[in-house]
Amino acid sequence: AMALSGVRVLELAGLAPAPLCGMILADFGAQVVRVDRLPRPAEALEPGDVQARGKRSLALDLKRPQGAGALRRLCGVADVLIEPFRHGVMERLGLGPEVLLRENPRLIYARLTGFGQRGQYAKSAGHDINYLALSGVLSKLGRKNENPYAPVNLLADFAGGGVMCALGIVIALFERVRSGRGQVIDASMVEGVAYLSSFLWKSQNLGLWNQPRGENLLDSGAPFYETYRTSDGKFMAVGAIEPVFYNQLIKGLGLNLDEFPAQMSFSDWPEMKKKFASIFAQKTQAEWCSIFDSTDACVTPVLSFDDVASHQHNKERNSFIKNDQGEMSPRPAPVLSRTPAVPSHKRDPFIGEHTEEILLEYGFTKQEIAKLYSDKAIDFKNLKANL
Repeated sequence: AMALSGVRVLELAGLAPAPLCGMILADFGAQVVRVDRLPRPAEALEPGDVQARGKRSLALDLKRPQGAGALRRLCGVADVLIEPFRHGVMERLGLGPEVLLRENPRLIYARLTGFGQRGQYAKSAGHDINYLALSGVLSKLGRKNENPYAPVNLLADFAGGGVMCALGIVIALFERVRSGRGQVIDASMVEGVAYLSSFLWKSQNLGLWNQPRGENLLDSGAPFYETYRTSDGKFMAVGAIEPVFYNQLIKGLGLNLDEFPAQMSFSDWPEMKKKFASIFAQKTQAEWCSIFDSTDACVTPVLSFDDVASHQHNKERNSFIKNDQGEMSPRPAPVLSRTPAVPSHKRDPFIGEHTEEILLEYGFTKQEIAKLYSDKAIDFKNLKANL
């Protein structure tokens, strides 16, 4: 059995962060039901999200009283509800935590939003870049003399949102073993990514961030913490911070340490970077790998999505997996020794594909399911195959 086997999770369909949260729980054994909105005909056979591995789909119209009532009943026997809507939406549907926790005191009610449940922006729309900006982290990201930039939508949406929410759920489930009680999780992506940046806050007095953005040790200022283009148009990543590693970098580049400026000579960094760039541009990525792979110079290839699964290190660890459609994706992490994640290799579910199956499992009768369908509160991918 996997670590979360037997845990029943209801994930209300939403954008990127909530689906990742649900997928993490599913990968480690939870029974995750994605509660989808009723699809338009053209959408019925389309997967509802791209992070649906291991989930099943229930199509339910929460705007209809019968649909909202069905979700209340489902929550009565579920362990976790993941809710990704803006502040107040669930309350207007009669599905707020005060209602659902009264009916099921053991329920973990996880509210995953950008700005959180309280505050000036609680009811405002936003995306990863907005949450990243409000957290303070965006101000630290960017090269010298350039505007701050967001590294796609990884930091706030997925790290500060989906992963932090999954952590909160597991913590609440652990606490419930002692107390027997559920609780509400207010997972704000702003606060999640701010917490993720604790090192930046705690290290301000160490001198790591004294220079303007893009001129510090870890933000592309240092020539020994940078990426460099190779002769074949690929890149190498250099992270030779410690002197012993830096010495090996200099040796691998064919330079004489005694003829070079001191590693921490900030004023020489721009010229050192130009020198490193000119040298890296003289060989292919594969040639540089042959030089640095057996060293501790902290120099590694920048792998593309096309190449990453075939790299020897990743192959030896089985770090990437294929589903039965041949689609490649990362293996769940971290790896547990006794109860490791065993991710599903099945295709992602169609919207409403498991509606009847799920409702029957949760205690609904066939007559009740037929009534919900006639009331247009639920839908099936293929009604004739189910009823």
